[in-house]
Amino acid sequence: MLRSLRLIHFRCFESLDIEVPEAGVVLTGDNAQGKTSLLESICMLVRLHSPRTHRMATMVRSGAPAFGIAGDPWGEDRKVKFSRGELVLKVGDEPRESQSAYLADGGLVVWIGNEDLELVRGPGEARRRYLDFLGAQIDPAYRRAWSRYRRALRAKNLLLKDGRSRDAELLSYEEVLVENGTVLMETRARLIDELTPLASAAQRDISGRDEPLTLRYLPASGPDFRESILQAREREHRLRQAVVGPHRDELDLRLHGMPAADFASEGQQRTLALAMKLGQGALLEARGGRPPIYLMDDIFGELDPGRRNALMGHLPAQAQKWITTTHLDWLKETPMLEGLARVQVSGGRCL
Repeated sequence: MLRSLRLIHFRCFESLDIEVPEAGVVLTGDNAQGKTSLLESICMLVRLHSPRTHRMATMVRSGAPAFGIAGDPWGEDRKVKFSRGELVLKVGDEPRESQSAYLADGGLVVWIGNEDLELVRGPGEARRRYLDFLGAQIDPAYRRAWSRYRRALRAKNLLLKDGRSRDAELLSYEEVLVENGTVLMETRARLIDELTPLASAAQRDISGRDEPLTLRYLPASGPDFRESILQAREREHRLRQAVVGPHRDELDLRLHGMPAADFASEGQQRTLALAMKLGQGALLEARGGRPPIYLMDDIFGELDPGRRNALMGHLPAQAQKWITTTHLDWLKETPMLEGLARVQVSGGRCL
């Protein structure tokens, strides 16, 4: 999957050159030493996406002018450089002029972390981010529609906040919102239909119980986005913001027919969050024809041995796993991980 990874001035790393086997690696070390940043750099290299920030400038090492990431995911050399607001991308020796061109023949990743509990009990934004990350990896049209929708939404909200009557401009942006928002809504509905049986199977495997899981897509605009905008026009002018559209969609998660955020125990919620990510990975593999890289950030210490082993048993055997942990006390109870390489991370260095 990813045999070599090289970093320059990324987060706390002044420089790094690491090689790992195909099966993956367990990264150990105290907190704030750079373990999560290593996973983040892989996500950036493969998907140009950070699960921690939307601002690339924050990933540049303090005092440095730029960061660089290079590696060979799926045997193909890729390079990402960020400097002074500009992103430079290469595949092999060929420059890629846009993020879309870089991602067109790239790979797939699944990020699993303790923050995934927000998928179950957090605000709707967490579930929309989950769907967006999945949709953008599966369908280039989704990523384009998502980018255009966000730009038009920002422009519309600025016009509404201005307060003056600028109906012609509002209508022009609403056309862009309807066109691209419809793509998002239709794709999200299809994704959830495909995802539900995969996440349900993972839920049963990890919990060891028959806990029926249902996922339901709740579009904020109802079935007709254009009509919803017309009906909400007076309210949007009064509130000075757009109140309908995919930016307010919801994903309803239920166990045994009950809202998981309200009625599931913390253990059930953790299992459900894992099941959602494993379902995501299974769908990416089904659509992409190969398993994604699994980036697992400090999750195993929070799981009991049964859930840890069930999780590893559910992961594709041929998928590469990058795992971070502060200690290895639990490893002897998880024999499926014993074959992975082990690397200690300390002070922005791999020892």
